[in-house]
Amino acid sequence: MFCRGVQFVFDSDKIWQVLALVLIAEGLLPFLSPRQWRSMFEQLLKMNDGQIRFIGLCAVLSGIVLFLVV
Repeated sequence: MFCRGVQFVFDSDKIWQVLALVLIAEGLLPFLSPRQWRSMFEQLLKMNDGQIRFIGLCAVLSGIVLFLVV
C-alpha cells in the first residue's frame, strides 16, 4: 500500500489530474456565487496571521488524512 502511494507521487499524469480538480474546486464558489465569495474573502482579510495559519494547518492535515485513507 505504501509503495502504491509513493508511485502516485511520481506519476505526473495523476498529479496534473489532481491539480485540475483542485482548480475546479477552487473556482466553483467565485463562479457560482461571486458576492458570497467576496464577502468570505473580506472576512478572511480581517483575520490575524495566527487564525489564517490555523485554517491552513487544518486544511493540510485534512488533506494528509484523506490521502492516507484513500
